[in-house]
Amino acid sequence: MVNTLHKKYKPLFYIPKNWIYLDGNSLGPLTKSIKNSISKVITDEWGEQIIKGWNKSNWMTQPDRIGNVIAKLIGASKNSVTVGDTLAIKLFQAISGAHQISKKKGLILSDKSNFPSDLYIANSYLKDKNLSKVRLVSKNKIVDELNKGEASILMLTHVDYRTGELYDLKKISKIARNMGIITIWDFAHSIGALPLSVKKDDIDFAVGCTYKYLCGGPGSPAFIYVNPKHINKINPIIAGWLGHENPFNFDLSYKPAKDIKRFRIGTPPVIQMSALEEVLKIWETVDIDLIRKEAISLTSLFINKINNSKLKLSLISPKNPKKRGNQVAYKTENAYEKMQALIDLDVIGDYREPNIMRFGFNPLYNSEDDVIRATEILKKICNEEIWKKNKYSKRKLVT
Repeated sequence: MVNTLHKKYKPLFYIPKNWIYLDGNSLGPLTKSIKNSISKVITDEWGEQIIKGWNKSNWMTQPDRIGNVIAKLIGASKNSVTVGDTLAIKLFQAISGAHQISKKKGLILSDKSNFPSDLYIANSYLKDKNLSKVRLVSKNKIVDELNKGEASILMLTHVDYRTGELYDLKKISKIARNMGIITIWDFAHSIGALPLSVKKDDIDFAVGCTYKYLCGGPGSPAFIYVNPKHINKINPIIAGWLGHENPFNFDLSYKPAKDIKRFRIGTPPVIQMSALEEVLKIWETVDIDLIRKEAISLTSLFINKINNSKLKLSLISPKNPKKRGNQVAYKTENAYEKMQALIDLDVIGDYREPNIMRFGFNPLYNSEDDVIRATEILKKICNEEIWKKNKYSKRKLVT
């Protein structure tokens, strides 16, 4: 298919001249409107209003407003999503909530290739409760484990952070639900990339970040979705003052709000929230189904070009485009050095252990021409052994 979205949307983004940016699955680029919007928040709101801004500029309700925009993107009911804190904290809240409502107590099931941070969080929660560690199995064994009926909670990342492999969320959630297993899905690499329907699929919890495909900026707050049927059954594990039903009563005893607000914790980061709220205006105009179709086209073209190049790169993403997200990964010797050489030549992807090169595609600013140019530069780096320069072997703090 002919990709057209970038013609309309790329002018809205600030991407350095001559860059081919294929790392939106790690950090999305800046939109031009955010620069003006944040300047306004700092000068006109914080500067001119100071503390009046909480009421006059409605800072306090940002998590609710933004939550409802994100709810649309994941196919959730209104007032079932709130925004704030980090993904790790939101996942911790979800795990605690799932444990409280589960009729079976204890076993969390996940896969061996899940993002390590998710497993750290889950195991720290289980350790505090004197429960066994997360049971880890390979992806192709998840359904078998669910059918055993031993798990109380299923915690999975919808799109694998390294390979881009995509779970059949609808199928797996249905199996879990039929077995009485509570579901927690991490949408870090899904939101803004794939059509989602948490209400239709009746999942229990979802969490995600907003700085990847949504382009909310570095440090942009995370979100949590809680199925409305569960919200008021859960006592928040982190009882913050803004999760109180009347936070400005300053009661010494905690009474959680009777809605999704109970999953709020502390003061919203207004400047970061404002950046996110601004960029989400773009997402309210975007057809997510078209994004998905064009991303499949771009990733498929990239794979075909690499195949035709005869480079010694092993595709570790699923070949079937319907079974991968909007990213592609290859394994190769000296992957770190090759990626550093690519970045030095303004083709921006990233590296993951062990020896994996990742490339993320966002049709809002990526085009077929980006794919063609990127693969030609990669071919040049490998064939001419440009990657062997000493400067590319020095490890950086962030890879």
